[in-house]
Amino acid sequence: MDSLSGFVEKIKYRNEENGYAILSVESGGEDYVLVGTFPMISEGEYITAEGHFQLHPTYGEQLAVETYEIKTPEDSASVQRYLSSGAVKGVGEALAKRIVKKFKNDTLRILEEEPERLAEVKGISERLAMEIAGQIEEKRELRRAMLFLSGYGIRMNLAVKIYQRYGDEVYTLLRENPYRIADDLSGVGFQTADEIARRMGVRADSETRIRSGALYVLRLAVQEGHCYLPESVLRERLTKLLQLEPENLKELLAELQMEKRVVLRRTGEESEDCKVYLANYDRMELHVAAMLGELDLREARPGVRAAEALALLEEETAGPVLDETQRRAVLAAVQSGLLIITGGPGTGKTTTINAIIRCFEAEGAEILLAAPTGRAAARMTEATGREAKTIHRLLEVSGAPSEQNEGENGRESWSSVRFDRNKEQPLEADCIIIDEMSMVDLRLFHALLSAVPVGTHLILVGDSNQLPSVGAGNVLRDLIDSGCLPVVQLTQIYRQAAESDIVVNAHKMMDEETIDLGKRSKDFLFIRQNTVEGVIETMLRLLTEKLPAYVGAEAKSIQLLTPVRRGALGVAGLNPVLQAKLNPPGAGKAEREFAHALFRVGDKLMQIKNNYQRGVYNGDVGILIDINRFTETLTVRFDEEREVEYGFADVEELELAYAVTIHKSQGSEYPAVVIPVFSGPRMLRTRNLIYTAVTRAKKCVVLIGEPSYFYEMVANTKELGRYTGLADRLRELLRQEAEIE
Repeated sequence: MDSLSGFVEKIKYRNEENGYAILSVESGGEDYVLVGTFPMISEGEYITAEGHFQLHPTYGEQLAVETYEIKTPEDSASVQRYLSSGAVKGVGEALAKRIVKKFKNDTLRILEEEPERLAEVKGISERLAMEIAGQIEEKRELRRAMLFLSGYGIRMNLAVKIYQRYGDEVYTLLRENPYRIADDLSGVGFQTADEIARRMGVRADSETRIRSGALYVLRLAVQEGHCYLPESVLRERLTKLLQLEPENLKELLAELQMEKRVVLRRTGEESEDCKVYLANYDRMELHVAAMLGELDLREARPGVRAAEALALLEEETAGPVLDETQRRAVLAAVQSGLLIITGGPGTGKTTTINAIIRCFEAEGAEILLAAPTGRAAARMTEATGREAKTIHRLLEVSGAPSEQNEGENGRESWSSVRFDRNKEQPLEADCIIIDEMSMVDLRLFHALLSAVPVGTHLILVGDSNQLPSVGAGNVLRDLIDSGCLPVVQLTQIYRQAAESDIVVNAHKMMDEETIDLGKRSKDFLFIRQNTVEGVIETMLRLLTEKLPAYVGAEAKSIQLLTPVRRGALGVAGLNPVLQAKLNPPGAGKAEREFAHALFRVGDKLMQIKNNYQRGVYNGDVGILIDINRFTETLTVRFDEEREVEYGFADVEELELAYAVTIHKSQGSEYPAVVIPVFSGPRMLRTRNLIYTAVTRAKKCVVLIGEPSYFYEMVANTKELGRYTGLADRLRELLRQEAEIE
């Protein structure tokens, strides 16, 4: 371990988000460069640091700091140097000199104990004196808090966040209820708070621990896609988390309901097992059902002469362009406030959308098109010839960087995400068409509906057999299953699509028809391999030698899709192998190893969480174009030539994307798709999973592995169930409407 002490001459670079900085430090008459995380450090301060010297290829020798301490200036010269450095706002070199000249070696004590005496110095008012003292005190208290929190294993960056949230109350709060930080702040999990509580002597069976654990389990359930948990499931999961049977759970849940943190809903008059919602999810389900009812139950306005427009369209194309079901969909779209159109690949969803657009355009109507992701929006633009936006862009998002935290009163930080388009400032359109609805979660759907005024036609299009959204809810499936809303299902496969075995076999999966894996096909291939090594070898040969020329695409644009994250055939195992083959190291090609992955310029990367500040969302894919070791940043180019910069501390938002999970591929299309079909958890070997994977391919899909596993997936119709209540809310709304009538 190397160490040095000296004055911070200059802060060459600082990342305000994570505290990473590059410092120029003078020690013993020599200048040194220090790199590391230094929150709240200022020029002029005296630092003692430990770490390891490393030789940067461009910027020379640096001390990579692991631990450091800010020393209090001890003599008048050091105090003057500190004050004149700009560390204290309002104090320049001349004023610092006058302060030290007045109080000499007693300056520091005056600053800390009698700050009002600074007003004795010419040029310092009583107000400025107290501001100076306040700044010095704040920095000292922050450092004290970080030292206190570090004793419980809390990282420096997180310690700063905790102190900024609670201030001096942090000491009392942690002693009284350390679980508050898990409830209020993202980045602090229950386990961290639980460890702090254990060290502070909190009993394992304390009510505070059980309450916090219950909220944590519910938040975790949301991340799994659930909108609520049955009380019995909550109890089971909580018992596993706490390693004890939670006593008085019903009473604690009743208290949380009174505090408006959760909502308890009985599943029936005789049932003891109630639904336990986080309060905001209960509220969203209710609001969504009510808003859908307003859109659907209003009186239809003729407004658009659909029949005439359809006749004109068919005349222009010299014959019928729509089958009877598609015509019915078009007529329903213009006659209803709300319509759901669903169908598998090749059933003419795009043709139907284009016909609906033509009908509205014939009347001069304003139409907006949107999809959940940038990739899906780009596909919609290509298919319609009209601009389509992401739903976030459509709603004009202007919000927060995180969606993971559950805050006070059961509100997640996602709720602080602001959309400029909302109930007060609704979207201005006669018709809004949303594609890839299977990807839309409850939160985003709630935000969308809030911005759709009554009188606007809302058309929702999607394949209900696709995997549900990554976020909580199963919106498209719930809307269809409710039986309360107008739905048109497209089933006919068109001639051009019928020539594709990708389309034909996708429908065979859902219709439970046998698929002949031995058939010679130009676009649906199954290669038998009975070993993991064989699967990987075949996969690499396809990606580098066979498929690029066959489909006319670069190797990096061909996507490997896998059901799992772990193991040799999971994302974690395959990405390094593919990286080495498709983007090997080379002279002048910068790379950097992080805790979770090695990144190299030219790598294909995926954003794995929504970041509203950067404007990048879960599932966005880009190419790494720059790694700057001096500024500790990397730059990724996403679609539309959009370049986004990340600090090294933020790279956990990114992962290699040569191989991605099938879940992450939703809404995307690729020239070709390669899918390993091998052993794995049965819960991840389901029909809708393999169906989703196969339908991502435009020109060719290749499955590699054992046929038995493929047939097992097709036969496994059990989906990963989600606890959602939207369908029931819609039925209840319909029942109430019937009773009123």
